[in-house]
Amino acid sequence: MLMSTQGTDGDVLPFIRLGGELRRAGHDVTLFSHAPFAERAARAGLDFVAVDTDAGYARHMADTTALIGTRDLSWADLFRRHGLYGQLAWEVREMAARHRPGDTVLIGRHTSTFSVRFAAELLGAPAVWVALSPSQLMLVGMAVHSCRTQLAPGMDTVRRDLGLNPVTDWRAWFREVDLELGLWPEWFDEAGLRTPARVVRTGFVVPDESPGETLPAAAEELLAERPVLLTGGTSRMQDRGFYEAAVGGCAGRRVMLVARHADLLPDPLPGGMTWFPRLPFREVVPKVSALVHHGGVGTLTRGLAAGVPQVILADTVDRPDNAARLAGAGLAAWLPSSRWNPGEVSAAVAAAVADTGYLERCRKITGDLDPAAGPAEARIRIEHLVGPR
Repeated sequence: MLMSTQGTDGDVLPFIRLGGELRRAGHDVTLFSHAPFAERAARAGLDFVAVDTDAGYARHMADTTALIGTRDLSWADLFRRHGLYGQLAWEVREMAARHRPGDTVLIGRHTSTFSVRFAAELLGAPAVWVALSPSQLMLVGMAVHSCRTQLAPGMDTVRRDLGLNPVTDWRAWFREVDLELGLWPEWFDEAGLRTPARVVRTGFVVPDESPGETLPAAAEELLAERPVLLTGGTSRMQDRGFYEAAVGGCAGRRVMLVARHADLLPDPLPGGMTWFPRLPFREVVPKVSALVHHGGVGTLTRGLAAGVPQVILADTVDRPDNAARLAGAGLAAWLPSSRWNPGEVSAAVAAAVADTGYLERCRKITGDLDPAAGPAEARIRIEHLVGPR
C-alpha cells in the first residue's frame, strides 16, 4: 500500500489512521507526506518517505494560507516557488521503485495527489482517491480549471519525462480511478448536496491521538468546571477574525482555548480563558460543556463522538459545507463569516451550553460512532483491489 497526502493535520492524520488499519491487517504500508509527520507515521507502524523538510513544510503551509485566504498567489506560483513539479516526478519514481506488480495499491488524497494517479498510469496499478469531506468532490471542477489554465504545461512536462502522454481531458482524468472513498457516513452525505453514487462512504475516520500524551495539571483543574472548548484547528489557514469573534463571544465564561499558533490570538485574552498549544482531544472533548470551532472534519467528529453541543464559525475550504451539513442535521449552530460578531457568537454559545437534549438527539442520528468502523470499512474496500494478506 503506497499512500500519499499533503496538507495540515486534518489532511494527513486520517491517512495515518487508515494506514495503521491496513498495517494491522498485514499489509506493507508506506506513506509519502510532510517531514513533521514522520514520528506519527512510525508509531502507526508505517514506512515513511518525507517529501520535504520541516522548514520546507512551514514555508509551504504559509504560502498555501496565502493562496486560499488572501488570493495573493496562484496555483502556478505555488508549484514554481516550491518545486512541486520536480517533487511530483521524484515521488512517482520513488513509488515505482517500491512497486510490486499485482500486489500494490496506490492511495491518495482526492483531487490533489497527482503522484498517485501518475504512478498508477505508469505502473498499471490500481488507484484509490480518498476524500476527507464531501466538498472535496465538489471542488473537482476548480481543480480541472486550474489544471487547464495554469498547471497543464508543467504537468505535461512531468508526464513526458515519465513516459506518459499529455492529459487531453482533465475532467475525465480525475474520474479514472479504481475506487473513490468518502470518509464520512451516509447521514452526513444526506444532510447536504449529495456526492456522486460512485463514492463509497465508509463513515468518519477519527485520527489516533499521540500515545502517552497527558493532560497538564491546569487542564485537569479546568475540566472539573466543564468549560467551553474553543479551537481553530492546527493550521494557520484561519482568518484572524475567527479568533477575535470567538474569543469575544466566549468572554465571561470559563474557556479552554486550544490553538497551535499564539500569534493568531487576541492579546490579552479575557479573564477566565486559558490557552493551551495542544491537548489530547479524545480525553478533553467529552468533559466540556460546548465546543466552539472552525468546522474541520476531525474536530466536528470528536464533538459528535462525545455528544457535545457545537458552535461552528466556518470559513474557507471544506469548513462551510461541513458546518452547513451539521446544522442541517440539527447538530450544530453555524455562523458564516458575515455573522462573526461577539453578540451572535455569545448567543449561540449560551444556547449550546443550555442544550440538555443534544446528546440524545445526536445519538439518534449518529449511533455510537464506533471509531473502528470507518477505518475498517475503508480497509475492506481497498483490499478488494488486491485481496487481503
